[in-house]
Amino acid sequence: MSEIFIIAEAGVNHNGDIKLAKKLIDAAKNAGADAVKFQTFKAECLVSKVAQKADYQKQATKTGESQQEMLKKLELSFSDFKDIKNYCEEKEILFLSTPFDFDSIDFLESLGMPIYKVPSGEITNLPYLIKIASTGKPVIMSTGMSDLDEVGLAIKVLRDYGAGKITLLHCNTQYPTPFEDANLKAMLTLKERFGFAVGYSDHTLGVEVSLAAIALGAKVIEKHFTLDKSMEGPDHMASLDPQELKVMVTSIRNIEVALGDGIKRVSKSENPNKEVARKSIVAKRGIVKGEIFTEDNLTVKRPGNGISPVKWFEVLGTTAARDFSEDELIEL
Repeated sequence: MSEIFIIAEAGVNHNGDIKLAKKLIDAAKNAGADAVKFQTFKAECLVSKVAQKADYQKQATKTGESQQEMLKKLELSFSDFKDIKNYCEEKEILFLSTPFDFDSIDFLESLGMPIYKVPSGEITNLPYLIKIASTGKPVIMSTGMSDLDEVGLAIKVLRDYGAGKITLLHCNTQYPTPFEDANLKAMLTLKERFGFAVGYSDHTLGVEVSLAAIALGAKVIEKHFTLDKSMEGPDHMASLDPQELKVMVTSIRNIEVALGDGIKRVSKSENPNKEVARKSIVAKRGIVKGEIFTEDNLTVKRPGNGISPVKWFEVLGTTAARDFSEDELIEL
């Protein structure tokens, strides 16, 4: 990827309402994200009836319901997703969605999904990985809750079964992620160990960790966002609001430009400052024609449009060809 790919993660923050989903698309487009990503699943295929919610989900939602009951309320139909994809095309933002079951993979494939995002929870799900890989599409894989051996096995499965280009996202799946657990340097370990482009799926509060990931070389950033953090639902509280998302995207684009190409050179903007900020060899006092230049009658001062002091020892010992007044630029 020649540019940093920013995924605005809508996830399930539409609360099962396609109207809210479209508003999230509008917000992602307005922020300047490259893609807006949802989650496609059938609750009964994703979790069992007895599966409990994560602690963060319990804190953000009604504690009496099961995980399946919670997710059932957050489902969008396949028909809804067709509408959402069409709306994304109208708004000229890439539609992505993470599938969580085989039926959803088949459905998204029928929509022409260009890239598959593998979530952290599926990294040990070999049948799922085989199904994703068999599409031949590029894969962006989050690596939360995993170690290097598990990541390596998932990569082997993806490659063995025909996946396209693989990008690895460092990730911590706690919502929100404590700063001390972000461990951004692990992103560099993934790059060094496996040789793939890397990025960061950010569940920390705020935007600074995503920006730090860019400075460390992330090529993909994924960040949850919502229309309103106070809405009921598992992910709203740990998400950015639309204005924060826009700030993050703008900041990433600025950093992207600021990183440059790595070649140390005089930039176009600073070139005029060389004459102002650098120095030249000048007369420390009045000098008469024929006098020998020495450390007693020469000094170095701004501006830098005369003989550079880098030639100091070339000037010392030569003879003044004319008179020089104090502070006058020396000429040979």
